[in-house]
Amino acid sequence: MSRIVKKLRGFTLIELLVVIAIIAILIGLLLPAVQKVREAAARMTCGNNLKQIGIGIHNYASANQDKIPPMEAYSGSAATGGWYTFDAALLNFIEQDNVWKASLNSGASWGNGMHAAVVKTFLCPSDSSHTTGRRPTDPNGWAATSYSQNNYMFTNGTNQNNQNNPWEPYINNFGWLTASRFTIGNIPDGTTGTVGMVERFAYYKGYDWSPLWNHPTGAHHGKYHQWTTLYGQFLNGSNLYLPQIGYQSKQSGNFQAHPYYPNGGHATSVLVMMMDGSVRGVTGGVSQGTWNAVIYPDDGGIPGSNW
Repeated sequence: MSRIVKKLRGFTLIELLVVIAIIAILIGLLLPAVQKVREAAARMTCGNNLKQIGIGIHNYASANQDKIPPMEAYSGSAATGGWYTFDAALLNFIEQDNVWKASLNSGASWGNGMHAAVVKTFLCPSDSSHTTGRRPTDPNGWAATSYSQNNYMFTNGTNQNNQNNPWEPYINNFGWLTASRFTIGNIPDGTTGTVGMVERFAYYKGYDWSPLWNHPTGAHHGKYHQWTTLYGQFLNGSNLYLPQIGYQSKQSGNFQAHPYYPNGGHATSVLVMMMDGSVRGVTGGVSQGTWNAVIYPDDGGIPGSNW
């Protein structure tokens, strides 16, 4: 019997290049889709974080005669020796009891090393301004947050400064902001029409500043900034800083995101939590009048059609 040997032909260079080109095109088409799915998942996680914080605020109110957490550290908690932050007040209500317990008997919620405790609920997955959950300039130090409280909602002040003392009635005898003048049930503009929390990047390199969840003056959005004597007043008059949409906060070089504004890593909107616990996205189409109406809890303002 004779055998017929068939010679196998390999790929030519052109055919190989065509295959590689097709694969490259498919990858190019696939990557944006993967990125969109990833961003959608990150946005969902961010919204869930804010939702959990909102539920925590309402549960805190239920356990404290309808009061909402204080804006900044203030005297009044025997468990911590008298001092704790807004976010620390929520720990027992967002399933972070161990973090709270670790600071007990230290004199403050940031004691016993809890100033560096990273809490995932306080960090947005789309926030690329940090890598460890802590302030980048101090990686073993204070833990950061991607969310800040609305100053006008959680302080005991009004929309205007006191004429005799511009720091009153915002500060107590220790020098920091005190409890809110509102309860969960007496917000003049209602819980559905008032912003409680906004997104903000966890770090701003151009200002070397970070919102810090367990620092006594660390994370709020409104008339006063961290260390008011250094940064002074902002949100003057009726022109409140509008959300920055699609801005980026980078670890090096120039960037546009500013710590006075709400902002974040999502491409089309900034998420905010309303005082009823609901979460919504604010797009670049929001007007100044509408934004003012939802930030001020007692101005009687009604959001426009762009809300």
